[in-house]
Amino acid sequence: MDDLDQHLLARLRENARAPVAELARALGLSRTTVQSRLARLERSGVIAGYSVKLSEAETARQIHAYVMLTVEPKQAAAVIQALRRLPGVRTLQSVSGPFDMIAEVEAPSVAEMDGLIDEIGAVKGVERTNSSIVLSTKFDR
Repeated sequence: MDDLDQHLLARLRENARAPVAELARALGLSRTTVQSRLARLERSGVIAGYSVKLSEAETARQIHAYVMLTVEPKQAAAVIQALRRLPGVRTLQSVSGPFDMIAEVEAPSVAEMDGLIDEIGAVKGVERTNSSIVLSTKFDR
């Protein structure tokens, strides 16, 4: 992957629905070149798919939080499977440091967020959780 691919990916992060002609103009390339680069990035697995990014207004209707988890030894796989089934858990990452995992979660209300965090804490294998509610997003790429 070269600098041009990096610039193309940066443009797609801003707007994954941008027409190829618009991407080509922004990058100073031909439409055919951009199409072939996109196809190559998709075939190679660099681009795994395209997704929906909700508006700030829609995102503001949800309560967002990060839940740090300490997991009992040898229980990571079971915890991952249990959290995968909770629709409010948007992302789960394994991390270094004092916690084993961080879950990015969302719920439509404070009460439902409280319930979701309780559900996460009740998962077999989760020793402890520590939550931080997101107050505002300064930027999102």
